[in-house]
Amino acid sequence: MKLAHESRYGEAMPLTRGARVRAILLGLLLTVGLISLPVVLSLPAIVEGSMNKIDQFDYDKAAKLEATGADLHQKLTVVDMHADTLLWDRDLNEWSGRGHVDVPRLQHGNVAIQVFSSVSKTPKGQNYKSNSADSDNIRLLSIVQRQPRRTWNSPFERSMFHAEKLKKAAKASDGNLLLIRNRGDLADVLAAREKHSQTALEGESPAPVGALFSVEGLHNLEGKIENVQKLYDAGMRMAGFTHFFDNEVAGSMHGEKKGGLTPFGEEVFNELQRLGVIVDIAHASPAAVDDILDRATKPVVSSHGGVQGTCMENRNLSDEQIRRVAATGGVIGVGYWDAAVCDTTPKAVVDAIDHVVKIGGVQTAALGSDYDGAVTVGWDTTQLSMITGELLNRGYTETDIALIMGGNTLRVFNDVLPEE
Repeated sequence: MKLAHESRYGEAMPLTRGARVRAILLGLLLTVGLISLPVVLSLPAIVEGSMNKIDQFDYDKAAKLEATGADLHQKLTVVDMHADTLLWDRDLNEWSGRGHVDVPRLQHGNVAIQVFSSVSKTPKGQNYKSNSADSDNIRLLSIVQRQPRRTWNSPFERSMFHAEKLKKAAKASDGNLLLIRNRGDLADVLAAREKHSQTALEGESPAPVGALFSVEGLHNLEGKIENVQKLYDAGMRMAGFTHFFDNEVAGSMHGEKKGGLTPFGEEVFNELQRLGVIVDIAHASPAAVDDILDRATKPVVSSHGGVQGTCMENRNLSDEQIRRVAATGGVIGVGYWDAAVCDTTPKAVVDAIDHVVKIGGVQTAALGSDYDGAVTVGWDTTQLSMITGELLNRGYTETDIALIMGGNTLRVFNDVLPEE
């Protein structure tokens, strides 16, 4: 997720997106006493509407790409490694007029598995170069969204709230959203989708979607090793060590010191590998990435981002990092927003995928949208066949496209997740 950054060319932006969020929230809160209850209840929608945008790059080109990829796309098992939808105050089971992801739109876009991330803290004035851990934008968002009071001051409780939100959504989905906590659950999701493809009649509900819960930054442990087990029990099966600031486990690419794993971080890493939680290096500092990859005995992922070979942003992976992720058997999820791929077009996304394939092999390329992560993208999850179409236009075989669009990530899930 990103709420703000300097431009990729290095100029300071007039007002960072993080600052904009705070200004919007504060302004709305200050006027609460002057407006009616219906308007107060609409504040979360107003806030999100200003953050998660779609900037359609070219309607005619989009329609042509969708048509090119449509037939093959419907045969694929598509996996997206990162969406921040749980952060926002809307029903996952309803087709929303805002944002990028919900269950009906995932079904429309033929997404088999969506990783839902818990964003539990972001800093004031958030940017890509250096942030302090001393401020907390999400506190105000939690209040405005009328979340339980326990979440107002605790990143740990926010992640527990997000885990429960996902669990409740699955329970209320009438079988359209299925939780994945182990390899057995994963097999059940894939079997349910296969059965649906063979037996569904016209007009019936679309195939079910699998959901895997992740966390974006282990600051939510609040320095307590026992919270790893609590989050695991709540459903956490992927964990990014850092977000936009240094924390007790590791340095962030966007932090002040940008250090490696701390002694506590090494303890946490060992526990995650023991439990079968997928380790995610997105947002981690180069030193922390090196420390994680040095210790990895299972595949490691970069859930969402880009590569410096096509977009020279500090958070994007170098060629050496791509090679080292590939050496673990891991995958790199390419995102769809400007700072990840330096544009918001399918061409830019597939340029990054091409580079991952060139450096790490086709088995290393994957998708990691960062949908609903306070980003502007060129399409929502209903239009993912554009990526399939662009891959076809580049000459990728159907077998390789199936790997990139989800098969590689499924392999990692089967390698790392607990058996039951």
